[in-house]
Parts: sequence; structure tokens; C-alpha cells
Amino acid sequence: MKMKLSRGYVQVYTGDGKGKTTAALGLALRAAGHGLRTYVGQFMKGQHYGELEALRDCPCITIEQYGDVRCIRREEVTSEHVTQARRGLERAREAMLSGKYDIVVLDEVNVTIWFGLLSTEEVLALLDQRPDSVEVVLTGRRAPPELVERADLVTEMREVKHYYQRGVAARKGVER
Repeated sequence: MKMKLSRGYVQVYTGDGKGKTTAALGLALRAAGHGLRTYVGQFMKGQHYGELEALRDCPCITIEQYGDVRCIRREEVTSEHVTQARRGLERAREAMLSGKYDIVVLDEVNVTIWFGLLSTEEVLALLDQRPDSVEVVLTGRRAPPELVERADLVTEMREVKHYYQRGVAARKGVER
């Protein structure tokens, strides 16, 4: 039995703490349990993450990646990275306007803006086109103030303590 959202909102998950993508994927998983469909566009990600395998056969969740197979630094940005980000934003817009998805997640879009791959104005323009019944979730550190202002819900993940400070690298199944 497929339900529809009567009203969608804009959510932002930001901050330096762990859990922004995990929260967005948790929302997608919960929504799938009610027959809602979610599109997840992962910006600046081309690596293999566990969620790609876990959700590959889930008919309610679509994940697409728009990024390199390795993490980049701000000073390493190329025109190809900009092209990847713009492709991701266009695919997210298509998904949002298609009528096929109830929730659209722009994973790491805030970092994409901070890196200069997309502008705040481009993402705001996408939000201006959002149908009333579509929920949009924007994740990533350093959310621009304009996106925070536009959002209906903002959660800031604050790091209190993290084992990477002791040299523990990202672990398969937990951070990737």
C-alpha cells in the first residue's frame, strides 16, 4: 500500500559531527517501510559505500553518485568535479519533479557548495521548484546560512568525541 506525503518540508543535516548521511539514509529506510520512494544523490562521492550494497535491491530507494572514486581537497577541484556536481544537481531536480519520489536527498551538497562546485543560488533555485508534497534533505558540513534560513528543520551534528582523533581510519560498515 503506497502512501503519499500530504506536505513535504526542507531538512538540513549539518555540523562537524558524524551522522549526517546516516540520518538521511535512516529517513529513507523508514519511509520505504511505508511505501514512500526516496532518491539519494550523493555529491562528491564515487567510492563504494555499504549503503550501495544494502539498498541495491530496495525498490523504494534509488542512490546515484556524482563524484570521484577518491576524496578531494578544495585546492584539488577541477572542471570535471564541477561537471559531476552539476550533473548531480540536474538529476536531483529531475527526480524531484518526476512525481516518482516522495523524498529527495542531496547528500553532501553543503560541502559541494563550500568547495565551489555548486553555488548556494543553484541549490536555492532547486528548492524554489520543489513540489509541495516532496521532502528535500540537504546534508553536509558547513551549510550556508541561506539554506539554513530556507529549511523547515535544521539539525546540527556536534562532535563531542571521535576515535579518528586517535588515528582510527574510516571503517567499512561503520563510516563507509
